[in-house]
Amino acid sequence: MSEPARPQRVLIVGASLAGVRTAESLRTLGFDGEIVLAGDEPHRPYDRPPLSKDYLGGARQPADLRLDATLPDDAVRWRLGAAATALDPARRIVSFADGGEETYDRLVLACGTTPIVPPGLDVGLDGVHLLRTLDDADGLRADLDAGPRHVVVLGAGFIGAELASTCRARGLAVTLVDAAPLPLSRPLGPEVAQHLLDLHRADGVDFRLGVAAEAFTAEGGRVTGLRLADGGHLAADLVVVAIGVRPATAWLADSGLALDDGVVCGSDLASLSHPDVYAVGDVVRFEHPLVGAPVRVEHWSNAVEGASVVAEAILGGQPRHHAVPSFWTDQLGVKIQGVGFTAWADEVEVEDDAGALVATYRREGRTIGAVAFGRPRRLIAVRRELAAALVG
Repeated sequence: MSEPARPQRVLIVGASLAGVRTAESLRTLGFDGEIVLAGDEPHRPYDRPPLSKDYLGGARQPADLRLDATLPDDAVRWRLGAAATALDPARRIVSFADGGEETYDRLVLACGTTPIVPPGLDVGLDGVHLLRTLDDADGLRADLDAGPRHVVVLGAGFIGAELASTCRARGLAVTLVDAAPLPLSRPLGPEVAQHLLDLHRADGVDFRLGVAAEAFTAEGGRVTGLRLADGGHLAADLVVVAIGVRPATAWLADSGLALDDGVVCGSDLASLSHPDVYAVGDVVRFEHPLVGAPVRVEHWSNAVEGASVVAEAILGGQPRHHAVPSFWTDQLGVKIQGVGFTAWADEVEVEDDAGALVATYRREGRTIGAVAFGRPRRLIAVRRELAAALVG
């Protein structure tokens, strides 16, 4: 059987961390064909994690967030400012909101996620914000600079908790609202989540947990508060909706691509239904040997490591995306770091040395992850253990 033709044109949909790193990896591996990097925003790619922390706090500016600084100007053709709207895999064509089209030999989906907005919440009101894009962050920062009396954050996940920390650092009153009984209980487990809750409460963050948001109250087109499902009401002149995200795959619904909470791919991150289509970063769902089940990983490290896998696979290699994911979050002056798949654990062992907490996560007796509050060295041994298990 003859070798498949080397691709001459790679289209990357998503001017994201995953998209930029895929383009960089292709060039590093010697790809000399055309790379088109398409993004729905007008901005060149930027780093998103700082948006809820240093950027909102004023410590970083847009130039500090650039991701494409190491990508030569002639390395890609940029196609920015228009969202992808449809994929025709039979003809290898992607359509865009500006009426244009792009063809490809290989397609890389690096389109990330989109915020979840529950029914009944009018995010068009003045003073109500989402936080996904740089423009979102600019609007939110301007409202925070105005000194709101009371900020409400809907969602006590990573972004919501980071936002609460940022608000407290600004001296603002903030309430976190979540339908779950504890913040970050799914990825951290109840004992570690309780530790995080105690840290936030000690810093002055108010909580309304175990209750869902029902609707905003407003006056003159501006938010004045939040009505809760239990009949309660919170006054607020600024609200951030950070309940969670879902894969940005709605535009792929009629493509015939295999979708299931993301683009379903093999270990080389090629689509199981269309092998000339790849997915990388937050949007890809693939089976990982540490848990023996399909996973979708929304961590920075997953985007970087997956980009190398996609580039190698496009150029004819046989890589596997079996790297150990890692994550971190800065809250209340504490760096919280983790490795592995903590949300899949059925057992958590916690060591708490005067607040310097380390948790080890196991599944069916095997270590699959760890989290440390201010003790990064303790994670090194766990990462080595997990990496050795993958090799073995």
